[in-house]
Amino acid sequence: MSRFTDLRGRASVFAVGLLLSTAVVGLTGAMNAEAGTLSKVAFGKTPDGKTVDLYVLQNGRITVKISTYGAIITSIEVPDRDGKLDDVVLGFDDLTGYLGKHPYFGATVGRVANRVAKGKFTLNGHEYTLATNNGPNALHGGLKGFDKVVWKAEELESGDGPSVRLSYTSPDGEEGYPGNLSVSILFTVTADDKLKIEYAAETDKATPVNLSNHSYFNLGGKNSDTIRDHEITLNADRYTPVDDTLIPTGEIAPVADTPYDLRKPTVIGARIDRLQNEPRGFDHNFVLNNPDGKLTLAAHVYDPKSGRVLEVSTTEPGVQFYTGNFLDGTDKGKGGVAYKQHQAICLETQHFPDSINHPSFPNTVLEPGKKFSQTTVYTFSTR
Repeated sequence: MSRFTDLRGRASVFAVGLLLSTAVVGLTGAMNAEAGTLSKVAFGKTPDGKTVDLYVLQNGRITVKISTYGAIITSIEVPDRDGKLDDVVLGFDDLTGYLGKHPYFGATVGRVANRVAKGKFTLNGHEYTLATNNGPNALHGGLKGFDKVVWKAEELESGDGPSVRLSYTSPDGEEGYPGNLSVSILFTVTADDKLKIEYAAETDKATPVNLSNHSYFNLGGKNSDTIRDHEITLNADRYTPVDDTLIPTGEIAPVADTPYDLRKPTVIGARIDRLQNEPRGFDHNFVLNNPDGKLTLAAHVYDPKSGRVLEVSTTEPGVQFYTGNFLDGTDKGKGGVAYKQHQAICLETQHFPDSINHPSFPNTVLEPGKKFSQTTVYTFSTR
């Protein structure tokens, strides 16, 4: 599967798949897109003096904040079943936290999200070497990936709701990747309580591209210290088993009769306890039931305590489900909270890990004259 489109004749229609049955009641109150608001506040400066802004997108019920540093989602405030607002993503109160070392809280990751085995790949007869920043492997774009650069921002008028487009040009050779790659990401908060993220990229030389967002979700809010009681459903009949360094073996295996079968609502903590990996938890790519690359429901998450529901739809073939296994209290986030193991989940919509080294996996190579596109939508509601 490829989601690269010829620029000389591009026409695509995304249809929302309703593949998981749920009993979700939407957040109350109707609002026109025009009622949404977009504002900008100063967020600080980088060590080399670059100004960083924070864009605030609101529709009257949900509020999303996005930093031009790293194209990072710093906050998503949504109501619970009683209408009480709370922030449902991990992160920091100020720019300083994001400038330091952290596990990609809310970040846009690229040029290649996830892992590349041993930091090497061969493309068109040339071997490329990347920084190995995750054990023996390359992870999330390298030492200075897209999460560590300042993006250019453009405020837009959108019929869907308040929008901001962030753009960045990654020069040829950056972090070892070939080609000048122009990337843009459009963030929109819609009138019907969705955060829509639309990615696009073009290159002048063949290069692997796999973009994603790395938000850590806890639907219980900032005072909730676990996601073990959350329920998850994944629209995936198969997954990609991994070795001890979390690199896919190349097998695409059925989830049936394994702990990875999350096709029905499953309490996350109970299923974590059935796993044997260390640190214990999920950090696996699930092969979505999305053969046509259309916008399709990938995941449904429910927090019984707050009543909050998150649905994730995507055009991508895979989603990396991660349960915060490596959080160990080292990272102190919003309000000084020390984030600990299993305090949040990530649902990273993307192509498969190490696809560049597995010809049988969906293609991640973007060629000159073609355009990368990816759409992911987060829908918030309560029940």
